[in-house]
Amino acid sequence: MKEDKLKTTHQIKRGVSLYSYQEEFFTGKMNLEDCIAAVAKTGATGIEIIGEQMVKGFPVVTDAFVDNWFGLMDKYGMTPVAHDMFIDYKRYKHRLLTEEEQRASLLRDIQFANKLGCKIIRIIANTTPELMEWGAPYAEEYDVKLAIEIHSPYHIHSSWMTRHWEVMEKTGSKYLGWLPDMGIFTKKFPRVQAENFIRKGADPKVAKLVSELYEQGWRAEHIIYAVKQISNKPIDLALAEVTRMIIYDNPISLTLHKDRIFHIHAKFLEMQDDYTEQSIPYADVIEVLKECNFSGYLSSEYEGNRHIQDAFEVDSVEQVRRQQEMFRRLLD
Repeated sequence: MKEDKLKTTHQIKRGVSLYSYQEEFFTGKMNLEDCIAAVAKTGATGIEIIGEQMVKGFPVVTDAFVDNWFGLMDKYGMTPVAHDMFIDYKRYKHRLLTEEEQRASLLRDIQFANKLGCKIIRIIANTTPELMEWGAPYAEEYDVKLAIEIHSPYHIHSSWMTRHWEVMEKTGSKYLGWLPDMGIFTKKFPRVQAENFIRKGADPKVAKLVSELYEQGWRAEHIIYAVKQISNKPIDLALAEVTRMIIYDNPISLTLHKDRIFHIHAKFLEMQDDYTEQSIPYADVIEVLKECNFSGYLSSEYEGNRHIQDAFEVDSVEQVRRQQEMFRRLLD
């Protein structure tokens, strides 16, 4: 009994974004049910969907699709959790979306999420704070929370995210909050990216230098400058430029906004044989989430496929399984 009292308790749940299976879905190896069945086998219980990826005819969603969707949720014991939206500002060649069109797009996604039983929408990072403010009353009406994605190169205290926080405070809406993408905690330069550049002709010595300097905490501008001193090859410079788009922020930064964290994108590029992610220190991140009393879903989001598909067969199912096993061990 004493040992039970000493155990750390938490309410963190495990889920999977179906975006993780994009390779197999695109090539026809897996359909929607196959993806949901794969999630069930990992022991995860939450499903995140991208309507544009997996719903034929999106944004129109038929009653038949909705019926099948909930049937699959029941069949595999899943809970619909989140829908990922996009605001296509550049939908038209010669102009950006008007304010009215942006609002219509957001309302469309709120209604879509509501139909599928998703209580959260991943709001893509380039969505304006003004649009979020406009959408808050509709989010409340449809009981769907709007979670702005904190995605590299932004971090939670960057000026853009500070503007979003100001809107959250101004409205006082409980339906506006955060969705941190774990890519903001990339501590090591992703090996799969470095190796992909090498296969494309980058100098292995440059790749080694970029990886070492990034891990030492050098700023992107300084890494790029260092590479320019030893190479003027476009592919080497392109490799160095990648460091502009990846960041390491201390996970403790989440604690200041813990009450507004609705959902987690558990980004990963390479799960290793020992059930650790090569570039993101998940053990550290999860300890902070426990301290924050986070009770939402850690949603696996595999994006390593794009860095290996030129040379290897992608196995998203195995990669997701490994990450979910890592989470099981860290959360038990």
